[in-house]
Amino acid sequence: MFFVAAVLAILSGLFYAAGRHEIGSLGVAMCQYGGPFCDNPLLVLVAAGLAACWGAFVSVR
Repeated sequence: MFFVAAVLAILSGLFYAAGRHEIGSLGVAMCQYGGPFCDNPLLVLVAAGLAACWGAFVSVR
């Protein structure tokens, strides 16, 4: 689950950059298919935080 949280955190940064038109044609394609996430990348970052919390909650050590 920590892997998922890390991937979502990276995607949040990519959506932020794509929404600000900083990554070129990749950003255009990302915003074409994931428009709401380009407008508000905080949603993806919150999902990453929830995934990290869930991973910490269910981890067995």
